[in-house]
Amino acid sequence: MLEIIAGILLITGGFFVLVAAVGILRLPDILMRMHASTKAGTLGAGLILLAVAFTYAEIGIVSRAIATIIFILMTAPVAAHTIGRAAYRSGIPFWKGTVVDELKTYYDKSGKGVKPSGSIPDKD
Repeated sequence: MLEIIAGILLITGGFFVLVAAVGILRLPDILMRMHASTKAGTLGAGLILLAVAFTYAEIGIVSRAIATIIFILMTAPVAAHTIGRAAYRSGIPFWKGTVVDELKTYYDKSGKGVKPSGSIPDKD
């Protein structure tokens, strides 16, 4: 029974990793590509690691797999945010279908921060 569960987890995880790879290749701009790689890639890697944990069922391997899943879940959103922010600040253009730019009020064209009205001044 554990082999069947591990096989289902492995196939499902592989599917989500494939979806993440296709999303990186097919989506039009950096923010959408980053979203695909973060969400689907994290889920796929987590499911594959769960399959490994079910397959071996040893406390050392299971604990490492769970620790790795937790590490991925904690670091992937931070990395995606950092990549997205760096892409925005460096001026990489959005997809032509993007209609809302909520960060425009916070950054000028040079990528330097602009203080919105009502913000707290920096202490230099």
